[in-house]
Amino acid sequence: MKTLYLRFVATTIFIMLLSGLIAFLLSNLYYQIKLKPYNNEKITRMAKNVTSFYQAHSEVDLHQYLNSVADLGYQIALTDGHKKLMTFGNPFSGTTLAPAAIDRVLRGQTYYGIAQYPKQIFVTGFFDDELSNTIGVPIDIKGKRHALFIRPDIEYLFGEMRVFFAVLVALTIGLSVTFVFAGTHYIVKPIRILTRATKIVARGKYNLSLNVDREDEIGQLARHFTHMAQSLQRLDEMRQEFVSNVSHEIQSPLASIQGFSKTLQSEEIPPAQQKHYLSIIEKESHRLSLLSKQLLTLASLDKEAGALEKTTFDLADQIKQVVFMMEWQWRKKDLAIEMELPETFIQADPKLLHQVWINLLTNSIKFTERGGTITIKIDKSRKKEIAVMVQDTGIGIPEQDLLRIFDRFYKVDKARERNDHGSGLGLAIVYKIIEAHQGSIEVASQENKGTTFTIRLPQM
Repeated sequence: MKTLYLRFVATTIFIMLLSGLIAFLLSNLYYQIKLKPYNNEKITRMAKNVTSFYQAHSEVDLHQYLNSVADLGYQIALTDGHKKLMTFGNPFSGTTLAPAAIDRVLRGQTYYGIAQYPKQIFVTGFFDDELSNTIGVPIDIKGKRHALFIRPDIEYLFGEMRVFFAVLVALTIGLSVTFVFAGTHYIVKPIRILTRATKIVARGKYNLSLNVDREDEIGQLARHFTHMAQSLQRLDEMRQEFVSNVSHEIQSPLASIQGFSKTLQSEEIPPAQQKHYLSIIEKESHRLSLLSKQLLTLASLDKEAGALEKTTFDLADQIKQVVFMMEWQWRKKDLAIEMELPETFIQADPKLLHQVWINLLTNSIKFTERGGTITIKIDKSRKKEIAVMVQDTGIGIPEQDLLRIFDRFYKVDKARERNDHGSGLGLAIVYKIIEAHQGSIEVASQENKGTTFTIRLPQM
């Protein structure tokens, strides 16, 4: 029984059988506690009515009278304690009765056999047509004391109903099992579809369409699986693009280094041109070094996003240090730096946030025209977070590129034109660092008007 389908069917049938057994036992218990005493009293009244009528009408033929009563749905036995037991109606399945019980009735007492009938677990005593399962009352016949025993004839009263209920139970069980198989197939079918889908995804095919139109948990699972497959497809595409971009970014400087190195070795080149070629080799080497550092930083953030070395420090003071450290870059382009940085203590990783401000300020300087302005502000108006805004009056970012600027190696076309040496990893690193600090980063930009980055970090 390895399949979920068979397990579900077997479990459901087992529950049905177990429930039926428990229900039967509880019903039997209810009969023993409630119905059995009531049935005992009811048949006792009937037995006494039978004897009272005969005592009042002794001229009636006793055998004919008892046969008439038996025809109404009763089993009757009559004895004087010496002669053979006489029965009226359908015969008893067992005529064994303790002599003490007969003697007690002959002495004028009532025999409560129904109430005293032994309790059984699986079969209620109501259906046992034993002589001991009767009500016994005394009756005087022609001056001689006899014992009259009586009980309902269940076979006569409920014969057709027993067949009816037997057919009903059989049909109920049969149809229930059939519907369990059909219903289980309906329930398990989407799981089988998902199983086949997992095999397809395992082969690297993510373009799936699961036709599971259900609103229950299985339907939700199917939709979540589809979304997961789409996410895996995007992740795989990003991985392939990442490998392609890394190869391209490494190949380009390596080709330059290799080409100029061969040129320097094979030809007699004037010293000025040699110096120029060597400076290119140095720049390309620096580019490779920077690329490797950025890749290592990203790998570290991916692997240990939660391993931050947090300390408490003044964020405003840190940003000012970054601005002063890069002074020669923004002064070279005659850029104006406006700062609104109130004292702001924060608990974070200072080394990683230092990298954030360097990357953002480098981009602002790079893509802002000569004579432009860069504004840096800290907003502490919200209780649970602080906001740092880095705004420039640069060339801006096209709207279609805004959603992808944090992707690794993604470069806006204008950025390519302005700077061929960018790796496209700077903003990806910024995003990962802010994400590791449980913060968020937003960007707003208009072409030829400027760009604003807003970083939100949790307060202490």
